[in-house]
Amino acid sequence: IGFPSVGKSTLLNKLTGTFSETAAYEFTTLTCVPGVYTYKGAKVQVLDLPGIIEGAKDGKGRGKQVISVAMTCSLILICLDVTKPLTQKRKIEHELEGFGMRLNKKKPNIVITKADKGGINITVAPGYRLIGMDEETVVTICKEFRITNASI
Repeated sequence: IGFPSVGKSTLLNKLTGTFSETAAYEFTTLTCVPGVYTYKGAKVQVLDLPGIIEGAKDGKGRGKQVISVAMTCSLILICLDVTKPLTQKRKIEHELEGFGMRLNKKKPNIVITKADKGGINITVAPGYRLIGMDEETVVTICKEFRITNASI
């Protein structure tokens, strides 16, 4: 993922032998272009995504679509312009975090133990708190996954 014209398509082409069009103008890549990179016998799918712009998290450009695809990935490589790497890195991280992506952070320690009865019981460990949602939202999400009795 990265801003337009930072070398995402060139990197995909070199790594995978796939053809993703490159040109001297922005927004050459308009759709997701997949390629396969083989590493020590393992095949790894690599995606070339259209460039994002500032405000992508708010719907500017195709930001929401691009970030939605990125959210399905196991690994995200941020491609940067070598002349302004730190500025671009911070901006891209801001866009991704604004979409709810947790970059370089440990997975939250959440345990769900299903039960036969008793409803949904939520216990937050001392020193921690729910961020971004309340207990009612957690219960609603559980019910969407057909979890009606559990300790969380």
